[in-house]
Amino acid sequence: MVNYRYLGNSGFKVSEITYGNWVTHASQVGNEAAIATVHKALDLGITSFDTADTYANTAAEVVLGEALKGLDRAQFEVFTKVYWPIGRKGPNDVGLSRKHIFDGIHGSLRRLGVDYVDLYQAHRYDYETPLEETMQAFADIVRQGKAMYIGVSEWTAEQLRDGAALAKELGFGFVSNQPQYSALWRVIEGRVVPTSEELGISQIVWSPMAQGVLSGKYLPGQPVPAGSRATDEKSGAHFIKRFLRDDVLTAVQQLTPIAQDAGLTLPQLAIAWVLQNPNVAAALVGASRPEQLEDSVKASGVVLDAAVLAAIDEALAPVAVTDPQETYGVSPKSRP
Repeated sequence: MVNYRYLGNSGFKVSEITYGNWVTHASQVGNEAAIATVHKALDLGITSFDTADTYANTAAEVVLGEALKGLDRAQFEVFTKVYWPIGRKGPNDVGLSRKHIFDGIHGSLRRLGVDYVDLYQAHRYDYETPLEETMQAFADIVRQGKAMYIGVSEWTAEQLRDGAALAKELGFGFVSNQPQYSALWRVIEGRVVPTSEELGISQIVWSPMAQGVLSGKYLPGQPVPAGSRATDEKSGAHFIKRFLRDDVLTAVQQLTPIAQDAGLTLPQLAIAWVLQNPNVAAALVGASRPEQLEDSVKASGVVLDAAVLAAIDEALAPVAVTDPQETYGVSPKSRP
């Protein structure tokens, strides 16, 4: 079964393996398969589910809501997000203005079929809206019982510090950040993680397998497998391109004996690696088939000893991205 961790400096626990439906629901797989995968996640002990209004332009929330329909609301946790353009994509259908946040939460609750979400997240930082306006809107949503906690995604250390100060002043739980993080993409370690530890903010990390590259299925000098994420623009192909270099793929192949010695598959090793960071509350995993989750959940509770961690570092150090500056520029300077 899956272990649980506190989210930030709160009493709220989430499953350390959290199911995310970014590239699967209403896009990569049919609704019937998506619903079966959610039910499999619950059977395996995954109770936390992450989505966003922008995924499949709101349709992914609908599918997740259908999958959770009729279940005891107290037995699962739902996270969703607001920021990117959705729906008709008019001038106020994007960003973190008070209007868009309230339109966003009402739309998400309707599509998900729930009275509240456990975690409502700013999907990016909005440079066009005063932070005070954004945080006041979040505070009001929490007070109205429409969200229990507030989080963000891909904010810089400075943005987290400013947001946390306002959240404290306004009296609501600002508990999480959702950045990209893997053994190949370690840019949050320099500034974001130390700042978050100081502020009582956890990381819910996406792409712990570096878009599948750390699964070992992409081989140096060979074409990408047919039907893989690297061939599907709807499934984040542009994110994976940075890792599809022969030097990266060669380094990843060096992890195979390390994983074998640890009694793990390569995907399990990748997920377990991010969970060794005490500031990480959860690793987001997706699945297009229920059986894929059976492998992922076995990473929960795994403790990698110092020798294994050192061996991973040695294999990937020449190709891992660690520059903290990479956390800047993720949020658009103007609304898309």
